[in-house]
Amino acid sequence: MVCPFDRAQELEQRQRDQAITAQLALSRPNGPSLTHCEDCDKPIPEQRRALGGMTRCVPCQTLFEQGVR
Repeated sequence: MVCPFDRAQELEQRQRDQAITAQLALSRPNGPSLTHCEDCDKPIPEQRRALGGMTRCVPCQTLFEQGVR
C-alpha cells in the first residue's frame, strides 16, 4: 500500500519540476545590458550586466516583478 505522505511528496516534486520547466521556457532578455538602471539611474553591477539584456538594478527589477512600478 502506498503511503499518503509518499504520494504527497511525489505530487509536490512533480509540481516543482513543472514550475521550473515553465520558468526556463520563458524568453530571457538578450543583447547588451545598460550600464545604469532605467528606473533609478544607479549603476548596474558588472556581474549583472554580464548576463546580457539587463536594464534594471536588482532592487528595481524586484519591484518591477512584484508589480509595484
